[in-house]
Amino acid sequence: MVKTMAQEGYLIKQEKYLEAGIHIGTKLRVIDMHKFIYRTRNDGLFVLDLRKIDERIRLAGKLLAKYEPTDIVVIASRAYSTMAAKAFAKVTGAHVIAGRFVPGAFTNVQRADFVEPKLVIICDPKGERQAVLECGKMGLPTVGLCDTDNYTMFIDWAIPCNNKGRRSLALIFWLLAREMAMSNGKISGYDDFKPTLEEFEASLNAPEVEEIAAPAVDAASAPAEEVGAADDSADEDAEDEAEVAAELAKEEKGEEAKHKEAKAEGEAKKAKEEPESEEKKAERKTKAAKAKKDADEKSAHKAKEEEKPVHKKKE
Repeated sequence: MVKTMAQEGYLIKQEKYLEAGIHIGTKLRVIDMHKFIYRTRNDGLFVLDLRKIDERIRLAGKLLAKYEPTDIVVIASRAYSTMAAKAFAKVTGAHVIAGRFVPGAFTNVQRADFVEPKLVIICDPKGERQAVLECGKMGLPTVGLCDTDNYTMFIDWAIPCNNKGRRSLALIFWLLAREMAMSNGKISGYDDFKPTLEEFEASLNAPEVEEIAAPAVDAASAPAEEVGAADDSADEDAEDEAEVAAELAKEEKGEEAKHKEAKAEGEAKKAKEEPESEEKKAERKTKAAKAKKDADEKSAHKAKEEEKPVHKKKE
């Protein structure tokens, strides 16, 4: 019997989750995300647990509903997350900071673009690291869309998900908007929610380029360290990638050494277990006879030397 959505206990039919690829992670896994991983595919990709994804989206929607929409800010540094976030903002009334997050936007009250939200949604904790750090510094509650390679430091409520896919992001923000409306009493049932998932999936027609140009930094109003932080962010990303590559190379090297050691042990064991051939037996006996002959000759020579008379010099 095919389960209905109510029987499954999901916010939406399981097939919709699978079609959007919301559960497909990366080939990297950090310790913070271990508890959300269901299994590993044959191609090395980690698969997230659908039930945990669904549960955390449900609770995140209820959490968002406790805040005024105008006090919620979504940080979206990529094109796909930006489009989904703007659709979410249009429905709920939240604000979106698109593109690269400029350092000081949450901490420097002297900036013209200073923002003081009461809750922040982070679309990519790695790419939006500066925003995460400023949220931690200012004590701002955060909801983070976290893939298998994202650390959750300063993320108060992590939603495990594919945070890079267009359809995945559209589905997540559509569900969050619907749960907010449900919790606020704006709708009495899911069928009353007018915005469609297809509207949120408009990003499917977007260009393949994900990165959005960073907003210009006003050097006159921003401290020198903030301008430097914005300029150096690309270098920091490159350093992170280099560190990951080094760790992977280290792991591969260790695995290769273990493989070689196991292979050598196997060959030694095999050689020990295999019966000795007649040719090898003859060769071994010849070597043993030669070694014995050499030892006898050496002993005879030594005995002969000892038997020689010792001539004393006449005084």
